[in-house]
Amino acid sequence: MVDGDPQANSTSGLGINPNDVETGIYECMVEGADPTGAILQNDLKFLQVLPSNIDLVGAEVEMVNIARREEKMRDALMKIKDNYDYIIIDCSPSLGLITINSLTAADSVIIPVQCEYFALEGLGKLLNTIKIIQTRLNPKLEIEGILLTLYDSRTSLGNQVVEEIRTHFKKIAFDTIVPRNVKLSEAPSFGLPAIIHDAESKGAIAYLNLAHEIVDKNEQPK
Repeated sequence: MVDGDPQANSTSGLGINPNDVETGIYECMVEGADPTGAILQNDLKFLQVLPSNIDLVGAEVEMVNIARREEKMRDALMKIKDNYDYIIIDCSPSLGLITINSLTAADSVIIPVQCEYFALEGLGKLLNTIKIIQTRLNPKLEIEGILLTLYDSRTSLGNQVVEEIRTHFKKIAFDTIVPRNVKLSEAPSFGLPAIIHDAESKGAIAYLNLAHEIVDKNEQPK
């Protein structure tokens, strides 16, 4: 897990205090630090973390005049890419330089869409950004899928958003829909993934189903 968000939610959500991070993705991108030495192991044997902290906010400004500034994360991750089956980059909700770095480094992108009205507006802007990155920086970038989240079947708006996505993006929308779920909200406060916090919760089951979808898709012959 690469935490590409200055808020460091993935870092803290996996039981690592961002204030204790001495070397993270910021140092790898801005200072050229070796990511191998920045990777941390949490309590889950199958998961390692390249953490973040508030210093990453400064990267947006410090990298403005650096050559190939959009490719610094890719440069860092290329050094460790062959060590893992999957590298997941958690992006911030903004379309700033760090997110552009993340999309330039990635093979594919999962687009989470909340089942709310304004999320549909943001989707159009993100898809446009992805097209620009495919054209100028990363022609191999693919859309892995659109993931509907925070779904509440009791609301007409939630059902309307699902219908809109299913109608207009049928080929790239995941079958899995992640519901609003208390256990998903609780898990980060315990520093645990939802599937460890409560594997039988509806939210955890949804994300397990999503994982199966992604693995099955990528294991199919091209």
